[in-house]
Amino acid sequence: MSELSDYDRSYQHEATVISTERITPDDVPEVRSIMLRIDQPDFTYLEGQHVGVIVPGPHEFGHETHFRLYTIANSPVHHRGDSTEIELCVRRCFYIDEFSGEEYPGIASNYLCDLNVGDNIVLSGPYGSAFNLPTDPDTNLLMIGSGTGIAPFRAFMQYIYEHQQDWKGQIVLFYGARTGMETLYRNDLKNDLDKYYDQKTFRAFEGLSKRPWMQTDDGLHNVLEENAVDIWELMQDPKTHVYLAGLESTKDNFEKVMQEAAGSNARWRWMLEEMKEQERWSELIYS
Repeated sequence: MSELSDYDRSYQHEATVISTERITPDDVPEVRSIMLRIDQPDFTYLEGQHVGVIVPGPHEFGHETHFRLYTIANSPVHHRGDSTEIELCVRRCFYIDEFSGEEYPGIASNYLCDLNVGDNIVLSGPYGSAFNLPTDPDTNLLMIGSGTGIAPFRAFMQYIYEHQQDWKGQIVLFYGARTGMETLYRNDLKNDLDKYYDQKTFRAFEGLSKRPWMQTDDGLHNVLEENAVDIWELMQDPKTHVYLAGLESTKDNFEKVMQEAAGSNARWRWMLEEMKEQERWSELIYS
């Protein structure tokens, strides 16, 4: 996994906020959909890529700027005049100082969530090619994510069902959330995933946490465990590509369930290495 300091920030763009809305209700952690317009004709991106957000300073420890990565949550949208629109799905984050016990706001997430329409920010990138879509429309896509990790999968489905309508492979999404109202893009404010349920190729399985007050991925673990046999069978198909997105716990949960489904750690490791060698395994894991 690359360190943030490894990313080249010299290719920068000014972006304007054209909309910002909270997509979770007041009684659960805040997640916002933020639409940005970039008026530079040389800015292009692909599904699954991410951009760097550069927060102006000065900040603690003498840093002039603060830098964080966010996955683009929509398929490319271009307009006349060479402008491009991108959507970021941002959770307002806080962290607890392990020595003082005090709560502090996350710099980048709070900066983005506090933006107003018309504000300008600086982006760098785009970066990454971890989530390239296969060109073969018979490919099966197995997507596993939790929280804002669903963002690149939403972009995938927008592209497939709006621009590549001859897709015949299965598209299977496993998604974990702490509460039903936190299932991003499937709630009262953002329900655009619902339209894909009419597609013969699309299936989605949502796992809700039994302990929503805790920062756990048990909802995802449970829904994976309930469908482990079918997931393992799908992975035997050489046309299946696996995509993981979210926190490290997302990957840990999936690998633990698949190890049990495989019957042994050795058999699971063999399958994992084979998929990586065949470029059928991609992951975008956040620290």
